Amino acid sequence: VSDRDFCMEYAFTLSLISMHLSRLCEEWIIWCNDELRFIDISDAYCTGSSIMPQKKNPDVLELIRGKCGRVYGHLTTLLTLFKGLPLSYNRDMQEDKVAVFDAVETVHSMLNIFAELIANTRFNGERMKLACENGFSDATALAEYLVKRDVPFRKAHEIVGNIVRECVRMNRKIKDLDLETLKRHSPLITKDVFQVIGVENCVMNYKSSGSSAPRLVKNRIAHWERKLNKG
Repeated sequence: VSDRDFCMEYAFTLSLISMHLSRLCEEWIIWCNDELRFIDISDAYCTGSSIMPQKKNPDVLELIRGKCGRVYGHLTTLLTLFKGLPLSYNRDMQEDKVAVFDAVETVHSMLNIFAELIANTRFNGERMKLACENGFSDATALAEYLVKRDVPFRKAHEIVGNIVRECVRMNRKIKDLDLETLKRHSPLITKDVFQVIGVENCVMNYKSSGSSAPRLVKNRIAHWERKLNKG
């Protein structure tokens, strides 16, 4: 009767869930701005501006992000409540119910509304792909390609850095360079390099557990769907 460790552990778990939700919300808020436009959230989960007719505010995302602080507060309340109590039961401990009950209700509502929001969001895959291609995200893959041909990584790093510098100067992507241009930087580069460079090849070629290859992503989705359906 002298502790409420289970309440604090539960509140911590709820805080962890709300933290991840908050991070996802922040990511999506960035994704839906005019500069990126990676996603388009249904109007049902947004509001307009009182002065700017064109504005679309992702209010639900911002509210979920804000609720995270509320859940953190309940965990802090519990920890602070017990830090100076002597052993055995004390009447102070009745305050645990307010913190736990509200934290549960808050996270439950956060999860429900976020699930609805996901189902009513359109993803702009073409803009996402374009953003990936503009960032030379295949440069590391090219460096690894050279390492597999016994080039020390330090040297491979330098070679690919020079290739990227040339691409910037020419306003081109690595995958747009012809073989002759690539071979000027390293004679070890052969025509099979075009199976490595380019965003789609990068995604497909990473095959370790947890990587971005579509097959592995689909496997993880299927795994969690099975696990959640059992619950």
